[in-house]
Amino acid sequence: MANNKKYVYFYGFGKEHTEGDTSMKALLGGKGANLAEMANANIPVPPGFTVSTEACACYSKNGGRYPQGMEDQLKKTLAKLEQMMGKKLGDADDPLLVSVRSGAAISMPGMMDTVLNLGLTDKSVHGFIKQTGNERTAWDCYRRFIDMFGDVVMGPYTGLTHHDFEIELEKIKKKYKATDDTELTAEQLKELVEVYKKVYLEKVKKPFPQDPMQQLDLAIRAVFGSWNSERAEKYRQINKITGLLGTAVNVCTMVFGNMGDESGTGVAFTRDGGTGDSKPMGEYLINAQGEDVVAGIRTPKDLKDMPSENSKVWKKAHADLMKIMSRLEKHYKYPQDVEFTVQEGKLWMLQTRNAKRTGLAGVRWAVEMATGEDMYTGEKLPKILNQKEALTTLSGDDLEQLLFPVFDIAAEKKAKLITTALPAGPGAAVGQIVFEAKDAEAAVKKDPQAKVILVRQDTSPEDVGGMWAAQGVLTSTGGMTSHAAVVARGWGKCCICGAGELGIDYKKKVITVGKKTYKAGDWLSLNGSTGKVYEGQIATQVSPVVAGVVDGTAAAKKDPIYKMYDLVSKWSDNNRKINVRTNADTPKDAAAARAFGAEGIGLCRTEHMFFEGDRIWAIREFILAEDEAGRKAALAKLLKHQQKDFEGIFKAMDGLPVTVRLLDPPLHEFVPHTKKDQQEMAKRLGVSAKKVADRVKQLHEFNPMLGHRGCRLSVTFPELCVMQTTAIIAAACKVSKAKKKVKVLPEIMIPLVGTKAELDYLEKIARETAEEIIKKSGVALKYMIGTMIEIPRAALTADEIAETAEFFSFGTNDLTQMTFGYSRDDIGTFLPDYLQEKILPTDPFQHLDRNGVGQLVQMGVERGRSTRPDLKCGICGEHGGDPASVKFCCKAGLNYVSCSPFRVPIARLAAAQAAIAG
Repeated sequence: MANNKKYVYFYGFGKEHTEGDTSMKALLGGKGANLAEMANANIPVPPGFTVSTEACACYSKNGGRYPQGMEDQLKKTLAKLEQMMGKKLGDADDPLLVSVRSGAAISMPGMMDTVLNLGLTDKSVHGFIKQTGNERTAWDCYRRFIDMFGDVVMGPYTGLTHHDFEIELEKIKKKYKATDDTELTAEQLKELVEVYKKVYLEKVKKPFPQDPMQQLDLAIRAVFGSWNSERAEKYRQINKITGLLGTAVNVCTMVFGNMGDESGTGVAFTRDGGTGDSKPMGEYLINAQGEDVVAGIRTPKDLKDMPSENSKVWKKAHADLMKIMSRLEKHYKYPQDVEFTVQEGKLWMLQTRNAKRTGLAGVRWAVEMATGEDMYTGEKLPKILNQKEALTTLSGDDLEQLLFPVFDIAAEKKAKLITTALPAGPGAAVGQIVFEAKDAEAAVKKDPQAKVILVRQDTSPEDVGGMWAAQGVLTSTGGMTSHAAVVARGWGKCCICGAGELGIDYKKKVITVGKKTYKAGDWLSLNGSTGKVYEGQIATQVSPVVAGVVDGTAAAKKDPIYKMYDLVSKWSDNNRKINVRTNADTPKDAAAARAFGAEGIGLCRTEHMFFEGDRIWAIREFILAEDEAGRKAALAKLLKHQQKDFEGIFKAMDGLPVTVRLLDPPLHEFVPHTKKDQQEMAKRLGVSAKKVADRVKQLHEFNPMLGHRGCRLSVTFPELCVMQTTAIIAAACKVSKAKKKVKVLPEIMIPLVGTKAELDYLEKIARETAEEIIKKSGVALKYMIGTMIEIPRAALTADEIAETAEFFSFGTNDLTQMTFGYSRDDIGTFLPDYLQEKILPTDPFQHLDRNGVGQLVQMGVERGRSTRPDLKCGICGEHGGDPASVKFCCKAGLNYVSCSPFRVPIARLAAAQAAIAG
């Protein structure tokens, strides 16, 4: 049976001939879909065709074989392109030359492979000269093609690399006393082509291919193959990119930026991706091809200089580019990152995509495009987005970056400045110099707290792991659109590029700046917002957002960054339907969380209150006590401390609900395990060292996470439940009666319940204790008793448990642990292998597993509400601050999510986005 599936899509020559648009991103990849969209809009794009991501997926699954029918479609579509262009691929008289470029549905800058000038052969190079009259460009393109084809297509199998060709280029430049490759003549480049072919033959053991169809076939296979390259896999893992079929392949008619002084190539952004400034930014090189700009090998010119070039064509090209960029931004409703080529004065757009940017830039873009006002100058700007659209352009990481520390102003003024370069990535970074990406990765693997600065002449896609591990990246070449800059901006990573004063010696592992030398291990401080590089370590201070929100500093509240954060937060609250609480155990944390917009406490962990000062000795006395009287005496010492803590928390959360979890961890966590510490405990409590050692031994459990903890502790020691309930309710009554009345909404949460009988037993104790205190105090206090659903059985029998429980809080940390059977303390030993082999898409303790754990949450909500329709349901595990998990919780019908104080703004944004998505 014939396969009629379409794998190859034509674009170019207007809407009439174009077979795609931006809605087909999953199938055509971002680049292919946007090329089709631009062609539909009559924007000048070199025509071509796209081989779909489905073809890549089939190729990967079928052991490197094209899907049935793809090859025929490829030949037919190429024939159409040749006919419409009036040229044939690799023709000896009038050759069509193409680029072969990757393009996944989600942009992965520099991660996959590109080949330019495909179709050049020993014969077609003369046809190119005949048609263009430009001998130098022909030989320049041919040597570039051999270099890229050798490196990208044959390199993975033969070890041939770009460096092998670069050595020969340097030799010939030295031979003819040329400082730059643009100074080489046509004859010299022709000589270089012959040298390159010898390099190719030596490594590949075959001559450079002279059949253009063979060149095209091998190039497509190389792009497909690059989808599973180590660097692409690592990039997807770092950026949590999952669920994509593969990369599309874009075969585009070549346009040439290397045809002399009226030709060139560049990369531009409709807005500044580092600061968010609304003015376009970008870079270009005259007489160059695209890879020269993005590779960071030559430092390009600033886009704003283009109209001042000697030739008048550049002024017009710049004006055309500005008009097109403005059109694209309004069309896509998002700042764009474009690649362009000017061939003998004519502007061609090679791609457009949503621009990578820092978190600050992303927030500024969203706010300014929705308000129509520059947040720094007050200048009027075009209004492109409404409030809802603006929120959907943001991510939790963007808001998180606004909370990052910045350099202390006074300390930075005193610091020794080494050099100033291009501010390519945000924030402040302090670390020790490393020169190799693998060293940065190794340092952080050995010590997760290690702080390193990766220093390179320029970065390549192979460096992504080291870039991710480093606090910041510093390069001596490259501009604001180089690989290092674009990747760092996408991650919100501090980055400074083009520090030309730095002399970097990889062999000696030193940097020289003038007469000063810095070696591996020396400390540097980078200000990614200003491009300044300092010697040593500079102290940091809190961001304007934290200073304004938590500290209430008046000056910070006037800062544009604070104002933008405040607007986004208000917009989030206008749109979200779910409440956001916080996990907080102290009055200070509770106050900070409330300032960040928390609407109550979803988890107050009482065990965290047991470790301070004398409290640890009271709980240890409780553990050693031999009878109930002894235990009650010890708990009485804890009671006053617990009650005071709750009073402070209730005051901080005046008018908002507070969920308090009764003691959860096993008792062995409160006793010392070394002989020395046990002897100290014995001396302090006036007992024998043997008694302490025996009790510690007795508390040992083979699997403490499934042992004597949670509600099981209070079943064995009911006095524990009595003391904690007393502390909660007595504190609530006291602050309710105080002169400055506080409205208290306490919720007592019994942890680790697996059966209704456990909950019934402890609910009775807690309720009797609470009612007696309320009666004595004479306060009309409302309170709730509920449970934490963290055992799968509890979710399965939620209808029974809800007969007693007034609320459910899903403890997804333990629920994940028990559903998967993974210890969250030990998963680190095998999780990297699971992620590497794609056994798991992500860490289930960071991102809620929707299919398994999520199903239990949904089941728990549905079954619980079948018994108690008004059952309040929330989540208080770490997932409460993860945007993807928050969005799931909204769909699952939860009333609230609860997360750490500094994640509250992120959860508010995610909840708004879930409501907007519907």
